[in-house]
Amino acid sequence: MGDGRRMTRWGGRPRGVVDVEHGGRADTLATTGPGARLRAARLALWAVAAILAVRQMALVLTTPSGQRLTDLETWVGPEGVLHVNGSLYASTRFTGTPFAGLVLKPLTRAAEQALGWGWTFGTLLLVVALGLVVARALPRPVGRRTALLAAPVAISLLMVSLPVRNTLWLGQTSVIPVLLVLLGCFTVRGERTGGVLIGLAAALQPTVLLFVPLLWFTGRRRAAPTAAATFAGGTLLAWAAMPGDSFTYWVHHMAGAGLGGSAEALANQSLHGALLRSGLSGPLEIALFLLLGAAVAVLALRRAVGYARDGQLLLAVAVTGCAAVAGSPTTWQHQLLWVLLAVVGRAGTRAADRTVWPVAVVLVTTLPATMMLPNTPVMYPLRDNLVLLAALAAATAVPFLSRTSPHYDTPAPTAYAHQTPARLGHVPLLPFLRRSLTRPNLLLELLLIRVTYAAYAQVRLAATGGSDEAARATAERHGRLILDAERFLHIDIEHTVNHAVVQVGRLRGLLDFYYESFHFVVPLTVLAVLYWRRPVDYRWARTSLGFATLLALIGFWLFPLAPPRLMPGLGFIDTVHGAQDLADPDYGAMTAITNQYAAMPSLHFGWSLWCGVVIAVLAPRWWMKVLGLLHPLLTVTAIVATANHWVLDAAGGALVVGGGFALTYALLGPRGIAADSGEVGRPPAPRKPQDQSQPVTSG
Repeated sequence: MGDGRRMTRWGGRPRGVVDVEHGGRADTLATTGPGARLRAARLALWAVAAILAVRQMALVLTTPSGQRLTDLETWVGPEGVLHVNGSLYASTRFTGTPFAGLVLKPLTRAAEQALGWGWTFGTLLLVVALGLVVARALPRPVGRRTALLAAPVAISLLMVSLPVRNTLWLGQTSVIPVLLVLLGCFTVRGERTGGVLIGLAAALQPTVLLFVPLLWFTGRRRAAPTAAATFAGGTLLAWAAMPGDSFTYWVHHMAGAGLGGSAEALANQSLHGALLRSGLSGPLEIALFLLLGAAVAVLALRRAVGYARDGQLLLAVAVTGCAAVAGSPTTWQHQLLWVLLAVVGRAGTRAADRTVWPVAVVLVTTLPATMMLPNTPVMYPLRDNLVLLAALAAATAVPFLSRTSPHYDTPAPTAYAHQTPARLGHVPLLPFLRRSLTRPNLLLELLLIRVTYAAYAQVRLAATGGSDEAARATAERHGRLILDAERFLHIDIEHTVNHAVVQVGRLRGLLDFYYESFHFVVPLTVLAVLYWRRPVDYRWARTSLGFATLLALIGFWLFPLAPPRLMPGLGFIDTVHGAQDLADPDYGAMTAITNQYAAMPSLHFGWSLWCGVVIAVLAPRWWMKVLGLLHPLLTVTAIVATANHWVLDAAGGALVVGGGFALTYALLGPRGIAADSGEVGRPPAPRKPQDQSQPVTSG
């Protein structure tokens, strides 16, 4: 069992988690009351949690009856499987264990009456209880700020997570096993009581049996056999009451495999599902699944026991749960809460790396995989198994820090530059956002860039101004307004340039190629070079580009605009897409790929102008600066000549780019770094001793 003095027992009154919780936190709060800012932050976070809960409930209840709580309706509705006299698994729609069916059958009538707000509200209460238990299970000692803010943060993360949203939408019961395990590990007094709760959870979700060896190897010698006996008793009771269904579930369907949908469906985020999706099948696939599942279970249990002995009991539970996710024959999306609980692990010795793991976990469990990775064939294996990979990483690979590590509470500090004085007295408006001298973590940066672009694409797609037909009419009316304004200003050159370029085949091909090819390549190249060579300037440039894109999204939303090529009757030639039938009412409307009416401002020109400004400011050679400034000039020529933008669209692009640089200046201060730049508030890190056998040179 190891050194018992370093291990906090999971149950029992003398040294239980419950006593540590109540004693330690109460003393802290009694001696030092929270400040006004902390109280305000706490109230704000609780308000956010309440708003998210109300929103989730409203989304479910305002959905038509046939489209919400579909799993619950399948089970307990008028034609549900729990009403039939035959097998529960005759249609494979019921995915629970025989014990779950035995428990639910007497509750069928009550569940029927609660197919609306009652069931949804009850599920929300379970989620709130789960968040409270998680917040109280954090490793001790806990600071005052963490003690006050942990509960609303945990509840908010649970509310926005995909497992909880799917549980609410489908009317599932998958929150109950997770809550029973946490109650058995952290809340109830007495090991046997905790064992009973964990055994009941295993009877509802068999992979929870993986917690039995965890209990045994961490010293809960009474809880482990009690949990196993409770599971066996519930399963045998269900077998005696429903022998046919029990045989179907445990033998024919191999503990639920194939129930509720095809095991190779993308929603099944288990090793079994991943192997099936890879093309394996039959005895070879089953043998490989059992072998890999056993290896993951052994590695995860070894890690979990170590974290439990280290005092990180919640992390130990999360690691074990992630192993259960991977080792289950079927792990549907509403059963993946264990992955979110792994957010409590601390990985990374540097402050810049500490946020990578929690951010990755939150993104994986709250966003669709298509937002995390590009929609390209080479990424399909990663995208299709993204949550499974996160569970495997938490269970077997991520090097979570021990509490004995000097970096557990105080990671290696980041070096910050002294702020360059601004000409305006109140700039920067956010002085606490200090300018780091080192580049940000690459994985975290790529995650945020990808998610930000996916959100940008979704908002751009949604900014249609109503139905497709209404959006087209509005966009064409705005197009006529833009054309009238350009005629008034004598800058309506689009038609002349478009028809002149069409007459020159090579020039047309060059501009078409430039329009299609350089929009993403050049900005990404500039960001990559800055990240590698100028990390401090990278943050400034990246932030200004983000603000410019945000301002452009506002423009797309408020002013949908038809580009020249989509204006009927004006005679423009679409050189990139070819001849189009503008009489077709569906042409030009929002498609599944892009919103073609997001033309004002032009981010084709805006992003190119951003590249030109950044290169002109930072490039070390004059010819580099000239090439950088040529890029926006060629881009504006291409977007006008190909009839994809008006001249005023380019002016709008320049406006949002200027706004992006201005916001960056106002919030973060000037780009430059003071001459005496160095780490603020900390002495320089000690240098490693050099090998005395080598000569020491200077310069």
